[in-house]
Amino acid sequence: RTIRVWLKRDSGQYWPSIYHTMASPCSAMAYHHDSRRIFVGQDNGAIMEFHISEDFNKMNFVKTYPAHQNRVSAITFCLASEWLISTGHDKCISWMCTRSGSMLGRHYFTSWASCLQYDHETQHAFVGDYSGQITLLKLEQNTCSVITNLKGHEGSITSLWWDPVQRLLFSGASDHSIIMWDIGGRKGRTLLLQGHHDKVQAICYIQLTRQLVSCSADGGIAVWNMDISREEAPQWLESDSCQKCEQPFFWNIKQMWDTKTIGLRQHHCRKCGQAVCGKCSTKRSSYPIMGFEFQVRVCDSCFESIKDEDRTSLATFHEGKHNISHMSMDISRGLMVTCGSDRIVKIWDMTPVVGCSLATGFSSR
Repeated sequence: RTIRVWLKRDSGQYWPSIYHTMASPCSAMAYHHDSRRIFVGQDNGAIMEFHISEDFNKMNFVKTYPAHQNRVSAITFCLASEWLISTGHDKCISWMCTRSGSMLGRHYFTSWASCLQYDHETQHAFVGDYSGQITLLKLEQNTCSVITNLKGHEGSITSLWWDPVQRLLFSGASDHSIIMWDIGGRKGRTLLLQGHHDKVQAICYIQLTRQLVSCSADGGIAVWNMDISREEAPQWLESDSCQKCEQPFFWNIKQMWDTKTIGLRQHHCRKCGQAVCGKCSTKRSSYPIMGFEFQVRVCDSCFESIKDEDRTSLATFHEGKHNISHMSMDISRGLMVTCGSDRIVKIWDMTPVVGCSLATGFSSR
């Protein structure tokens, strides 16, 4: 139930300079560097604001915001409008005025709201929920409007990242996958990234080097090269019989009766999207340009069309060695912090893999 500020001592070790014990377990946090304001969401639905002193040795309580009726899942603070925007397990997004502490508006969803991103210029909010849906909202002073719903994940949304420069939204989910949604450019274009073997817990897109960093619950850390032309995964086609050999699937009673054959189980080729039987899709292959970093089912004809150079990985994978539950990047210095379910906080130097220098910031690769 504590919030702690850790300072690096002359010895190189980090020690907590101050800590504050909260009334309820802490579930979300947002820190505004310039004003040194920190907002802490709790299991009881309240958000507490503190101001950190210039030497980081004192923490002053400012006010409590009655934002939610249940656990706070994500927080963002907009200094320009003085809005505190948050999502919670009471299935809503709320935005409050930090000057007065009063509630400005709420919008409810059908599932727990699990993560949040906000575009400060356009006042658009992206909310991921436990049903696997992402809702795009336009927030006004006392009301909001739903712009669109994004559906593509087969599991709950665990993390979101919005890049306002390229207008790209990245989403990670419990189905182990990441989807890149092109919001500003080619409408409706989505790219699927599959390289994790557990739920994706956190993502961060580095716009300058066109790299995506993602962390999963099993400790996997992936750095994806997004500075190339990738292919969009095809929609899965539906058919009553195999689109290669025309054998009926097991629900196609009429064709089974007419041909006196037993129906087969339906599969899908990840490269062409065709509905195929097991005999026509005996091969497995990686296909990184479409986001498949490990081997997936492909039909035999697509397998023959994939060259060896097409299997070259477009991501690097690293072992975090603890079950990562949260990640944050200091992009300007190439540093990453991971928090694990083992209650350990690790600080990583990411400069060898993200193409930037600690001393000079980003350098061209």
